[in-house]
Amino acid sequence: MTDLKGKCALITGSVQGIGLAVAEAMAEAGARIAVHGLATQDEAAAVCAGLLQKGAEAAEFFDADMRDPDQIETMLAAVTAWGPVDILVNNAGIQRTAALEDVNREIWDSIIAVNLSAAYHTMHGIMPGMAERGFGRVVNIASVHGIVASKNKLPYVASKFGLVGMSKVAALEYADAGSKSSGGVTVNCIAPGWTETAIITPQVAERAEKFGGDRDKGIADLLSEKQPSKRTSDPSEIGALALWLCARQAHNITGTVIPVDGGWTAQ
Repeated sequence: MTDLKGKCALITGSVQGIGLAVAEAMAEAGARIAVHGLATQDEAAAVCAGLLQKGAEAAEFFDADMRDPDQIETMLAAVTAWGPVDILVNNAGIQRTAALEDVNREIWDSIIAVNLSAAYHTMHGIMPGMAERGFGRVVNIASVHGIVASKNKLPYVASKFGLVGMSKVAALEYADAGSKSSGGVTVNCIAPGWTETAIITPQVAERAEKFGGDRDKGIADLLSEKQPSKRTSDPSEIGALALWLCARQAHNITGTVIPVDGGWTAQ
């Protein structure tokens, strides 16, 4: 259903985890992939080579510190020259856990800059071109913490709630761009719950120790606190959803927040 041949996708934070899974899904659909993230030259080259093997029309690494608007602007200029961006996936993100009284200015500014402001800068720079061409897909990787809150995550929750709100406004402003035949311009959020990425590995290992090293029991125990399914999601499942949102048939799906959270936010 989703053929992305001839389309160019910029995916921030795409050298590992969810971002890489999204890049792989879009590579398999034939897109040109603009890769971004924290990586050495060798690591970036390996990611690009892997995407080419999966079917990407082309894959190239673009570097930028997402805390720095000037670097983002420079990156966008380079990506746009390489191939006008048809698909933007804002996945780059950081998290620090701390109580409100312990959140200093550096923690607040960094998380808001990467998780929220960077998405504003990329959308601001790319979406007008999408409207001119009549097709565009923006998929913002939010979080269950863009729907509900948790203790000790104030900047992260604020950034993800902000990302959801910003996405809804952009969806409304661009809702009538393009047409059914061209595919239109849409903006949606995916809100993952517990997902099998490196960030949860220490928590899973610690919890598994309670069950003699049984990882599955450790995961079920950890997730039982919030995620009713007691199952994690695989990054490839997030990638498949992001790909589906890029289909031409999804032209009327915009302004949504789609949880992938095993019922967490249904409670």
